[in-house]
Amino acid sequence: MAGEFVVYGERGWGNVAVEAGLTLIGAPYRVVDAGASGPERPPQTVTAQVPVLELPGGEIITESAAILIWLADAFPQARLSPPIDSPRRPAFLRWMAFVSSSIYALYWVRDVPGRVVDGEAAQAQVKTRLAERIVRGWGLMEAGITPGPWLLGEDLTVLDLYVTVVSRWTPRGPLHDHIAPRIGAVVRRVESHPRLAALWAERFPLGLDPDEG
Repeated sequence: MAGEFVVYGERGWGNVAVEAGLTLIGAPYRVVDAGASGPERPPQTVTAQVPVLELPGGEIITESAAILIWLADAFPQARLSPPIDSPRRPAFLRWMAFVSSSIYALYWVRDVPGRVVDGEAAQAQVKTRLAERIVRGWGLMEAGITPGPWLLGEDLTVLDLYVTVVSRWTPRGPLHDHIAPRIGAVVRRVESHPRLAALWAERFPLGLDPDEG
């Protein structure tokens, strides 16, 4: 696919997984900082949220999991997703959707509880309960996978990139060491991938999350 991709997002946000995927694919792209503190706004979408990927032809894709799946399927030579006829394909789709809906989505409220409830006490309770739910989600995934070098076995996929970014948010330390150590071991391999080291350093350095534990 000829032409340049445009990624709309912000440092430390879910768009970094998309940037990692494009980096491994070797596709040309540029980043527009268009998050809460970014100087620009993303293209008009249903949710007006990032990440947003603009394709070379001008088409727009939203939702991080959908973007990553599309990229992997659009560039099969990069081998970033199991082929449609692979026995690993069902697990790939299952866990991509699980991370998106059962973990990633919870941060929208967990980070700003005032989006759904008023009052300091209620907001503190919501934040605590969602933190517990996030931990439970990672525990369920840890119990449900049998990783090899990567989460689905011998091949690195966009699922590894997605989990690496989302697991950098709170509670990273306890998550990787105690809650989901097998996932944590895979994440450390992704973080040390030679083709991604510069991206992590620039777009999501460790310690960027103020709540990192």
